[in-house]
Amino acid sequence: MSILVHKNTRVICQGFTGKQGTFHSEQCLAYGTQLVGGVTPGRGGEKHLGLPVFDTAKDAVARTGATVSMIYVPAPYAADAILEAADAGVELIVCITEGIPVNDMVRVKTTLAGYKTRLIGPNCPGIITPEECKIGIMPGFIHKKGRVGIVSRSGTLTYEAVFQTTNNGLGQSTCVGIGGDPVRGMNFIDVLELFETDPQTEGIVMVGEIGASDEEAAAAYIHENVSKPVVAYIAGMAAPPGKRMGHAGAIVAGGKGTAAAKFAALEAAGITTVRSPAELGLAIAKRLKGRLGKPGASAAGASAKTVADKASRPVPKKAAARNTVKAAKPAAAKSAKKVAKKSARRAAKKPAKSVGRATAGRNKRKAARAAARRPK
Repeated sequence: MSILVHKNTRVICQGFTGKQGTFHSEQCLAYGTQLVGGVTPGRGGEKHLGLPVFDTAKDAVARTGATVSMIYVPAPYAADAILEAADAGVELIVCITEGIPVNDMVRVKTTLAGYKTRLIGPNCPGIITPEECKIGIMPGFIHKKGRVGIVSRSGTLTYEAVFQTTNNGLGQSTCVGIGGDPVRGMNFIDVLELFETDPQTEGIVMVGEIGASDEEAAAAYIHENVSKPVVAYIAGMAAPPGKRMGHAGAIVAGGKGTAAAKFAALEAAGITTVRSPAELGLAIAKRLKGRLGKPGASAAGASAKTVADKASRPVPKKAAARNTVKAAKPAAAKSAKKVAKKSARRAAKKPAKSVGRATAGRNKRKAARAAARRPK
């Protein structure tokens, strides 16, 4: 199981023939993503990377059956590309483009309220279900299929959380980079809700940033609705007040949105927090230690049943004889050791044997010769 995308998800790329669209489409294809075509107005009917190019998203969806679109359209036109994909009936839109004007995204957000389409981004790394489907710019090789769901506003810290959970042997169920712009598609709560109902996800790592109040809202939601262990980190603890830090959404205003306030809200909700991103992997590993998730529980049950079955089976005569010999070997070894110890003690008590006559004679002659050689 996973959330939003899987190995059979059919994907198109808007901005397919551009420099960024081409490069990242190649990477997605190499990872195994079912990329089935792309959109570049005016180039419909051509082939690119061995796949068909269409003039519109509607044509692409109708001809390929795609349910997801990833967007690498330049910022001035990206908002229209999002709305075009929604109008084509795409279920999930992943917009990687950064620098889209806030007013454009306000219009997009308002319009999407009338559709069933989900939007991830803009200004985000995308989404990946390890070893199945990669949609975006994340490096695929650090991901490993596993137990932890990751949701993050920061692209770079998404990769850090992934790398650590991979190194700790936990792996990831799905990773979602929701982006850091002030107006965007899916938020923490939207993703947390999906992770809570996903049987493969046993623990959650959440990476937030200073600015706005998404993390506080997520903390309240987790406290009321999430039963799985959550570990969280807030980026921007050292940011000076009133300064823009990184993402356009990372602005502290009116004393709200500070790292301290976000940490306090998370901890009040019973969420494990760390003060360094380097501690994320170890923290979630500790929370999951000894916790039997669904896969582990079934494996443990099967193991216990196997042991019980073996114990109840009658032992064949030959096997019983072998077991008797094996059981006797340690006793025989112990007995041999005791005998050796007694022999050693008896030998130590006996006086040393006298030397033979021949040996005594030789020794006497040697002493005489040595004395004759000495100067008088």
